Amino acid sequence: MRKMSKKNKIITAAATVALVAGGGGAAFAYWTTTGSGTGTAANSSGGGTVTLHSTFAAGLTPGGSVDVAYSADNATTSSTVVGVLTATVTTSDAACLPAWFHVTAVTTNSTVAPSTTGTAVGAGRLSLDDLGVNQDACKGATVTVTVASN
Repeated sequence: MRKMSKKNKIITAAATVALVAGGGGAAFAYWTTTGSGTGTAANSSGGGTVTLHSTFAAGLTPGGSVDVAYSADNATTSSTVVGVLTATVTTSDAACLPAWFHVTAVTTNSTVAPSTTGTAVGAGRLSLDDLGVNQDACKGATVTVTVASN
């Protein structure tokens, strides 16, 4: 192996320093740029449907009336508003005519929170007309108030 001269040692050291300095300088170099972009995702269809309920006391007689409470269950993941309520009456006995009954549904435009049950959404009144005729067919008949929302 040959000895390095003092001149070669200086050249080698200078080259090493230049390489380190050059490499270190590259660490501070960067590119500049500009850009833009977009992203999309579909929202929930939301609004879903709620299950509506009507509840009222038993024992209605001709000429009598009872309060009706309307409530809603919302199994969806978003709030919804129950607007106009429409109520209809059916009976379990064909001789107990639904036309003898009147039912109202006062709407409250209620917000029904997600994943809730029994939220009050309105009230009304159910009455059985006293027609002055035999209405015995309604004795013991089951009266159903069906409620819908638009």
